[in-house]
Amino acid sequence: MLTELKKVERQAISQAADLLAAGEVVAFPTETVYGLGADALNSAAVAKIFAAKGRPADNPLIVHLYQAEQAEALAYTNELFYTLAKAFWPGPLTLIVPKKDCVPAIVTAGLDSVALRVPAHPAARWLLQAGKMPLAAPSANSSGKPSPTLADHVYQDLQGKIPLILDGGAVNIGLESTVVSLVSSPPAILRPGKISYAELLPYLPNLLPPKALAAAEAPRSPGMKYTHYSPQGQVLLAAGGAVFLKAYRSLPKDKKLFIIATSQTAALLPQEAAPFVIAQTGDIQAYAHNIFAAFRSADAAGAELILTETVPVQNDDVSMAIMNRLNKAAGIGS
Repeated sequence: MLTELKKVERQAISQAADLLAAGEVVAFPTETVYGLGADALNSAAVAKIFAAKGRPADNPLIVHLYQAEQAEALAYTNELFYTLAKAFWPGPLTLIVPKKDCVPAIVTAGLDSVALRVPAHPAARWLLQAGKMPLAAPSANSSGKPSPTLADHVYQDLQGKIPLILDGGAVNIGLESTVVSLVSSPPAILRPGKISYAELLPYLPNLLPPKALAAAEAPRSPGMKYTHYSPQGQVLLAAGGAVFLKAYRSLPKDKKLFIIATSQTAALLPQEAAPFVIAQTGDIQAYAHNIFAAFRSADAAGAELILTETVPVQNDDVSMAIMNRLNKAAGIGS
């Protein structure tokens, strides 16, 4: 299959909408990461997402909408759902609610709930409006690999597997959306993201923070099962500063190394470490934006071991989301 890579403009959006209507898949930018979309109500089309990504069938998908009111046709909503939608949509928040029968089982991994989001990226919104259909859309990468934050990342993974990639440049956030379950009591964060626990608490006073579910429990959200977000090399984690320097010195020098550190920690390392400086120390937003690109740079360098600086976790910023992705990449808690 020929994979076209086209800049976001009217003709490309029209072509993408036609492909979606014909039951094909299309990659497109959102504010979080690039997504791989198909008509959420077409089981055969959604199956092409799983085939292109090599994604396990028991991993549910997020359905993207143009506006919150479209949820009525797909799910059973309530006042709380619309309160959160008004506060955070369009934006990087996914809400899990009871599904209606029209949503195919392949979208929800056979669960009785569905994950819904209204993205904020102009290209995603243009496509959703032009296509006039809800789009099931996980990240547009090979399953388990670092999520794509550039159209070129999508092309690296899915060339020859999908017909079209819409190129909207670098995404704004770089981490997938926060996922909140409204089918659990009390509500719970199933995957941390840009929208923090602290930001959600005014609307959900009894909200449970991000947590690991029991292995036997069926995952209601993407990112809750399997090793995710992983480059090809083994990921090792260490705190910054002197701790990181000690970890670096302990690495076997007969392996191809790739070092990811913030500016202050990078300054402590010997010149031969040649670290990928992911962000200025303390710039948590830049760290989030660059982590998947850093992992893909490690792959391009053929790294066997990847030593990555961690970040201090707080409830009121994106640090929880960063550490969730780092732990998954390192196989911790998977």
